[in-house]
Amino acid sequence: MKSRYYNWIKAPIVVMVIILTACTSETDPSATPEAETVSHPSSEQKPSVETTRPETKSFEMMTAEGNQSLQAVLQQGKGFSLYVFEKFVLDADASRLSLSSNPDYYVDIEPLPSDYDLAKLKAAGKEELSRVGEVSDYSGELVEHPLGSAKLYLQVSGEKGISDYLVWTSEAGDAFLFRLHNPKGDEASAFAGPVLVSLSTVQRNT
Repeated sequence: MKSRYYNWIKAPIVVMVIILTACTSETDPSATPEAETVSHPSSEQKPSVETTRPETKSFEMMTAEGNQSLQAVLQQGKGFSLYVFEKFVLDADASRLSLSSNPDYYVDIEPLPSDYDLAKLKAAGKEELSRVGEVSDYSGELVEHPLGSAKLYLQVSGEKGISDYLVWTSEAGDAFLFRLHNPKGDEASAFAGPVLVSLSTVQRNT
């Protein structure tokens, strides 16, 4: 089933996304050359003093250019934080993470209450995505996916691209709803891999 998810994204993007050991902002630049080009967050994007996570973190991904180590910066949304890569921007007010060069590639992030109703969310997701095309349910099937542990994974895939509706739970047990829009185009691969890794780092603020 996984191959259908990426049938129009040039291999080997995304599928082989691997999260490695975190590196703090003191990481040796020679080990992660991309660190020099990563922009630090502005005063409006700096992590809150309450967070115990490092300000920066290094991730390794297999891309069309080969194995690359990319650094991301911890940023704050409404009620949550996550790591954001250099070519992405987080609109904290809208809780939207998008590609800097093209805002049509984006994901909306919504923290869910602890007593959320999965059945209702599934029905709402199917209704929402059915306006775009035929809905497929990959819940529990994408084991090697960065968000493979998602409680709900609905998707519409067609000539215009991919739209996802996911209910995902962090290791801490906090649930989130992700609405992801990845149009078919030259920037699809550049968006898909990093954004999924970013979403896998979402944590609710304490």
